Amino acid sequence: MKELLYWIVGWITRIHNYILRLNDAFEYNFTDKELHFLVIGVLGMALIFMVYPVFRWLAKRDHVMTIAWIYVFTLIIVITFAIEIGQQATNSGNMEFADIMTGVFGFVLMFLVFSAVRAVCKLIYGLFSHKNKTDEDEWDRDE
Repeated sequence: MKELLYWIVGWITRIHNYILRLNDAFEYNFTDKELHFLVIGVLGMALIFMVYPVFRWLAKRDHVMTIAWIYVFTLIIVITFAIEIGQQATNSGNMEFADIMTGVFGFVLMFLVFSAVRAVCKLIYGLFSHKNKTDEDEWDRDE
C-alpha cells in the first residue's frame, strides 16, 4: 500500500510539474493560489460530470444506500487522513498509513454487519408484509 501512495504522489507531482511548465511556457504567470483555484475547480467540475450520472442512475433504481455509502466512505477517508496529519502536526501520535487503513476497515466491517442486519430485517418485513397482502387479497375476493 505504501508503494501505491508513492505512485499516486509521483503521478500528482508529474501533473503538477506539467501544469507549471504550461504556466511558464505560455507566460500566464498564475500564482500558486490561482493555479489551485483553476485546477481544483476544473477537477471538481469534471468529477461532477462523471459522478452525477452514476448517482442519478443509482437513485432511479432505489440504491440510495449505495450513494450514502460512497459519500460516507469518502468522508471517512478524508477524516482519517486529517486525523493522521493532525497527529503529525501536533506530535500527539505517529502518522501511519496503517492507522488509516485500520480505521477504514473498521467502517467497512461495521457497515457489512449493518447491511446483514438490514437485509434480515427487510427479509422478515417482506415475508410478513407479503403474507398480510395475500390475506387482504383473499379477504377482498370473499366479498
